[in-house]
Amino acid sequence: MSLKIIFWIAAAFVAVALPFLVLLSGERVEGHALLFDFSMGLGFGALALASLQFALTARFRRMTHPFGVDIIYLFHRYLAIGAVAVMLGHFAILYIWYEPALGVLNPLEARWELTSGRVALGCFIVLVVSSEFRKWLKLEYELWRYLHVALAVIGFGAAVAHVLGVGRFTAAADQRALWLGVTLGWLVLLLWVRLGKPWKQRNNPWKVVDNIERHGGVHSLVFEPQGRALSKWKPGQFVWLTLENSPFGLREHPYTISNAPEQGPNIMLSIKPLGDFSERAVGTEKGATAYIDGPYGVFSIDSHPDATGFVLIAGGVGITPIMSNLHAMQARNDRRPAVLFYANSSWDDAAFRDELETLSGQIDLKVVHILEETPDDWDGEEGYLDKEIMERHLPADRKGFRYFLCGPTPMTDAARKALTDLGAPLTHIDSEIFDMV
Repeated sequence: MSLKIIFWIAAAFVAVALPFLVLLSGERVEGHALLFDFSMGLGFGALALASLQFALTARFRRMTHPFGVDIIYLFHRYLAIGAVAVMLGHFAILYIWYEPALGVLNPLEARWELTSGRVALGCFIVLVVSSEFRKWLKLEYELWRYLHVALAVIGFGAAVAHVLGVGRFTAAADQRALWLGVTLGWLVLLLWVRLGKPWKQRNNPWKVVDNIERHGGVHSLVFEPQGRALSKWKPGQFVWLTLENSPFGLREHPYTISNAPEQGPNIMLSIKPLGDFSERAVGTEKGATAYIDGPYGVFSIDSHPDATGFVLIAGGVGITPIMSNLHAMQARNDRRPAVLFYANSSWDDAAFRDELETLSGQIDLKVVHILEETPDDWDGEEGYLDKEIMERHLPADRKGFRYFLCGPTPMTDAARKALTDLGAPLTHIDSEIFDMV
């Protein structure tokens, strides 16, 4: 484990533990049992977890780089569920064993600081439910993002007001100073994410210079920087894209760069129309203005310079980060062997099949197509990618190989199990989260 990873994990623990220092330094309320104090601790812990969420989604490159921003967002998702569970625990203990401490539940009659706590709890519950079941609820991505941000800001603000209003463990000057610092830190993060970063993007626009139609309905949009190009760009990384809208809005979406840094400064984002944003994006005309935030991610051959070869597994449009890595190998005259398993529903869905055929003649690349529906003259692999297909095509000597997986979760889960069954160490397998939002 690198020192950077250890540092950021330790920093997260400190951030979560800090509110408990307030609890320990405060005067214990006479007559209250340990269970009551435990409930107070849960409340403080829930607020610490909620505040940490803003740092996780601020996309600080120094923090995300050791893990990959997709892993950070996955952690953010599960941490939010955990925070709500802790909040419910705080409320449930008081409701079951110390109901008088809650006062009346009617917000028209209850003290404002208690109502504020219930508003915070309600906001975070709706936030988690709307996020986990967004597709089932048929919430458009942009609408969900606006709702997500609004609920997070209102919920956290109400939670801080609840803590300060109740006044238990916050009466002393040093305790109030700590909570003031927490609140100011939250506001700084909020202002940076919603004003500072968009301002930088606004002063550094990009222009669409090409829209290339590919097989399977995929379109590759080519963007030319009108100011600064991407810095420290590695193959396999992705960016957040805003198209023909203000960067101060929330209409952005993550897409992988499908060309290599050596082919820059223009970047290519290959998009399949799978949702509201992408359906509009594929119809973008030349000359359109765009804003780019990135690059992010560690799904890159550059992360493993000592690898002796690569096994690349892609499903559908999950091929895009792999194309970037393959283009980088071609541009660098990288002669290490690579085997690509490319799974699609049909031959027409194989978006980069022509480009892959060209690349296989330029680098040491073996392409294995797997189709669910095969044409009459098909003599390749069919069905679903499994252990048997891998065994037929993987080289015998692959001890120093690295494995890259990107595609639908069921496919990557099955591929990971098959690889470990074939002797691949889990530490040598990298996955890109296919449906991050």
